[in-house]
Amino acid sequence: MGDSSDDEYLGTEWIPYSERAEWADIAPLAQDDGPNPVVSIAYSQKFREVFDFMRAIIAKGEKSQRALDLTTDALRLNPANYTVWQYRRDILRELKADLNVELDYLSEVIGQNSKNYQVWHHRRVIVEMLDDASNELELTENALINDGDAKNYHAWQHRQWAIRTFNLYDSELSFVDRLIGEDQRNNSAWNQRFFVIKHLGFNPNLVDQELIYAMNRIRIIKNNESAWNYLVGVIRQSPYGNGLLNNHPAVVEFAEELYQAGNRSPYLMAFLIDLYQEQTMQNECSDREQKARKVYDICDDMASKHDVIRRKYWQYVANHLKDQLNKSSEKANQ
Repeated sequence: MGDSSDDEYLGTEWIPYSERAEWADIAPLAQDDGPNPVVSIAYSQKFREVFDFMRAIIAKGEKSQRALDLTTDALRLNPANYTVWQYRRDILRELKADLNVELDYLSEVIGQNSKNYQVWHHRRVIVEMLDDASNELELTENALINDGDAKNYHAWQHRQWAIRTFNLYDSELSFVDRLIGEDQRNNSAWNQRFFVIKHLGFNPNLVDQELIYAMNRIRIIKNNESAWNYLVGVIRQSPYGNGLLNNHPAVVEFAEELYQAGNRSPYLMAFLIDLYQEQTMQNECSDREQKARKVYDICDDMASKHDVIRRKYWQYVANHLKDQLNKSSEKANQ
């Protein structure tokens, strides 16, 4: 980190620790890179001095207010330093510090480093120490919406942890619906919806509700992989009929109508391939040959037109079904 960046973080009026009377008792401990470092990093003087004093404090085992302030300077320079975050937690415990003040500090740090794992981990530990997650939904909402990154993995991970640990599910579906409405291809929001539905339990009424929700979204954007994945995921978790695609006639009718209307979304076609394969292999299937032919035709279209990059996979799917039907026929003739 160059001097200009250090000035931005620590201020142009920053006084070196070696010139501060209150730090005169501490001998800075330089970083030991060995006699022949593979890569010698050109640390700025400020960076080097802060971390030399940080190493000295850790070696001494000092846990004081000045040590806490030093960690603040160190983390401004390198907010991803795990050792400093860990030592900061040790100091907070030793001083019995006001952890709500620490949460305010972390809100500021997260606002500037919203994709930094160490910051989020520290936040989780502090929330656990307080046993209070009342601020976490607002914090993560700000990270996801106000910071303009609705797919921030760390924010979603923290949000799920807070919801699961402190049972904060009540308004989550409304929040997720809002995000999906803003960006229907936001796979993170669809994943969050599945996370909530899984907690609520895949009872028949809820499954039907979510299938209707997904189908309505697909009607708006036919080629939406996120919505199709959600639709299939809910069906697979269905409590009745082992979640087979064929056991949801409204969804089957929906998919077939889209296809007959000329839609050739690869996600729709993959859905129909799975559907017709299941129908073909059912013992009571009366039009097995016709269903199998649909699988072969759609697989051929996928391989040659709509999903060429996976053409070998779709050829394999068709050939695998042929092999299964041949074995089934041989077994029936024995």
